[in-house]
Amino acid sequence: MPDISELEAFLAAASVADEVFALRPDYRALLIAVDGLEPGDGDTESEALLTRAEEWATEATATTRVEDLPHIASWRDAFRCFGAKPQRTRTSVEALTRRAVAGLPRINRLTDIYNAISVLHQLPIGGEDLRRYSGAPRLIRSDGTEPFDTVVDGTTTIEHPEVGEVVWTDDAGVTCRRWNWRQGHRTQLTGATSAALFILDVLDPMTEDELTAAADELTAQLIRLGPDVAIARRLISRPSPQEPR
Repeated sequence: MPDISELEAFLAAASVADEVFALRPDYRALLIAVDGLEPGDGDTESEALLTRAEEWATEATATTRVEDLPHIASWRDAFRCFGAKPQRTRTSVEALTRRAVAGLPRINRLTDIYNAISVLHQLPIGGEDLRRYSGAPRLIRSDGTEPFDTVVDGTTTIEHPEVGEVVWTDDAGVTCRRWNWRQGHRTQLTGATSAALFILDVLDPMTEDELTAAADELTAQLIRLGPDVAIARRLISRPSPQEPR
């Protein structure tokens, strides 16, 4: 049976660098670690979520451009803060929202669930295989030397982020480039994933109530994916001057 204390210890070691908070003091990261998942293909509930997300995106963009949706506009501004061009490297939530209008991909029920919730709640969500991690997740500004493993034309390739780029990393290298633009190959979810980390990246104007609603919906979906699922959460936000890291 999964040990929730191990999940809590993993999350307790996670961190966000002061340099990232300097870019966006309103940034928060809600981390959800889960173990005991039973892998499986898409099911009735994951399909219903995807359909809801597609319908939401179609309605939301009928009169408003995707880039003008409030939460997506905020993330575009955040990308510009470290020199990224959001029209070329879109945030994950923008890419999914644009795709949802034509139809979201059906991959496996775990991936389908968090993709749908990302669109429905308009926040970037990253899904990672917890057992492929080496050390704790950290959000930093890159020095340009960290390895990032990706797949180019079917071949695994090592790249490096730009100096100053905001990246999620662990002890082995970058797990996601440009905050939430592209996830690495090493830690990506697969059809065999049974323990996962979900990273919910949050900026204003998203409220705490809205974030809680998104996390609760994701958690409710995860709980049903196995009889012994264990889940831990941790919110990381900018510390006050008197608050220890």
